[in-house]
Amino acid sequence: MTEIIIIDSNSANLSSVYKAVKAAGLEAKVSDDPKIIRTARALIFPGVGSFGHAVAQIKNKGLHEPVYDAVAAGKPFLGICLGMQLLLAGSEEAGCSVEKVPGLNIIPGFSKRFPAGLPVPHVGWNLARPVIKSALFAGLEEGAYFYFTHSFYVVPANDQHAAAKTSYGLDFVSAIQSNNLFGVQFHPEKSGPAGLRLIRNFGKIIADRL
Repeated sequence: MTEIIIIDSNSANLSSVYKAVKAAGLEAKVSDDPKIIRTARALIFPGVGSFGHAVAQIKNKGLHEPVYDAVAAGKPFLGICLGMQLLLAGSEEAGCSVEKVPGLNIIPGFSKRFPAGLPVPHVGWNLARPVIKSALFAGLEEGAYFYFTHSFYVVPANDQHAAAKTSYGLDFVSAIQSNNLFGVQFHPEKSGPAGLRLIRNFGKIIADRL
C-alpha cells in the first residue's frame, strides 16, 4: 500500500507539494488515477485557482468517490488551500453557490470572500493560532507563521471543526479538523521550517494510525 498519494486534480502546484513532502522524510507519489488513490494509506489534496474549475476536474476525473471512501475509512487526509475549501458544501466565489457548483460537502459550511475594503488576495506570511490541541500543530502550540495566498476563507457550520484561526481584517478559520480529516488554508509547502514541521506531524498522524 502506497504511503501518501498527492491527488492531482489539475488545480494545484504539485511539484512544490511533492518536494516538501519528500523533504519532510515521507514517501509519496502524485496520481489522478482513482484506482491508485484507493491504495493510499493517506491523502494530500492540494488546490489553487477557481473553485468551479476544481470541482469540474474532480468530477471529470472521478476523484470524488475515492476521496469520500478514504475519509469514511479513517485514512488521514490533508486538504491544502483550495483543497480544504472543496471539502465544504460550497463557495461564494462568482457562480459557485451550493446549488450551482457544490463542494464535496464532507465538512458542513461554506467559503466566503473577504469583506469589501480588504486587499485581496490575502498574500504573505501570517500567524496561524491553534484553537484546539491538534496533532497537526504539535510543537507549534504557540502558533507559527505560514504563507497564505487566497481571496476566500472557510466558515465551518460547526465551530468545533476549527483547528486554527488567523487575523486578516477579521478572525477567520485557517485550519480545520474532524477526526482523520485535516485542512489548512495556508501553503505548508511554501512555509519553511514551520511548514515542514506540520507535514512531518501529518506523517506522524499516519504512523500512529497504522
